[in-house]
Amino acid sequence: MLEIRDLVCGYGQVTALKGLTIDVREGQLVALVGANGAGKSTTLRAISGLVSPRSGAIRFAGRDIAGVEPRRILAAGIAHCPEGRRVFPQMTVSENLAMGAYLRRDRAAVAADLDRIYGEFPRLAERRDQAAGTLSGGEQQMLAIGRSLMGRPKLVLFDEPSLGLAPNIVERMFAVIGAIRDAGTTVLLVEQNAFAALELCDYAYLLETGRTVREGTGQALIADPHVRDAYLGG
Repeated sequence: MLEIRDLVCGYGQVTALKGLTIDVREGQLVALVGANGAGKSTTLRAISGLVSPRSGAIRFAGRDIAGVEPRRILAAGIAHCPEGRRVFPQMTVSENLAMGAYLRRDRAAVAADLDRIYGEFPRLAERRDQAAGTLSGGEQQMLAIGRSLMGRPKLVLFDEPSLGLAPNIVERMFAVIGAIRDAGTTVLLVEQNAFAALELCDYAYLLETGRTVREGTGQALIADPHVRDAYLGG
């Protein structure tokens, strides 16, 4: 579904990705793990059009999307759930969710999807008329996930969904992300909690200084001595 080949990206004089190559197959949950600054979030930003590659290829469903504007990438079926949630704080919960479907014209189906999101996240249903900025961190993350799903994406990019959340909320978030994969939506996950990400994923890539240095199933990377010592606390 998604192919990245020899991708080079950066910010000013800083090169964040130095020839990255990864594949995401349809229906999989693929994790990108590694230390801060390894290039994980830059990878997601390049896929969603927020960073223009200097060189290399990004192909989605056989189409080259490198450097394509974000609106067109969203229309192609890629949703980005960003780090820090980035909800619209002055807008209500329902208005935030509606923004996730702003490219859709199938109103009846949008209404049905909104009901489905409220069924998955009852707290959002209870707070549908509340300003998003007044929600707790966990509730805002639920809202960000729901907003991403309102576009009916084929691929969802999750950037650090557990960041800053209480442990019991983190467990819930990973369960929801696993359920999204199980329902047939492909997922690319960037996550600071390497062990949880590797336990959940179908396949994983370890990034170091903008390059892939290890890849394999989640269990294979958990068993890798380098990964255990450097990222899983031995």
